[in-house]
Amino acid sequence: MPKPQQKQKNLARHRRALKQRGIVRLEVRVRREDAPLVRRVAEALTDPAREASARAVLREGFAAQGVGGLKALLAAAPLDGIDLLRATDMGRTVDL
Repeated sequence: MPKPQQKQKNLARHRRALKQRGIVRLEVRVRREDAPLVRRVAEALTDPAREASARAVLREGFAAQGVGGLKALLAAAPLDGIDLLRATDMGRTVDL
């Protein structure tokens, strides 16, 4: 069994190698039944033979919507059949 100091050096060397490859450590919390799926996705993203197709599938399914603000959100909303007109209400009359 390696000595604690040697173990730390080995771990540091391993982490440096991962960093040079552009790989980061990530912790996620998922349901137990989803854990194997998340592991397979992570494996596919690091496998040179499958990474391009895995990224394409994930981007297609989880692509970030363009940020357009409230105006874009309202423009994209299905407003068919919704009455957007309001009656003008001048409030109550007050004698001063």
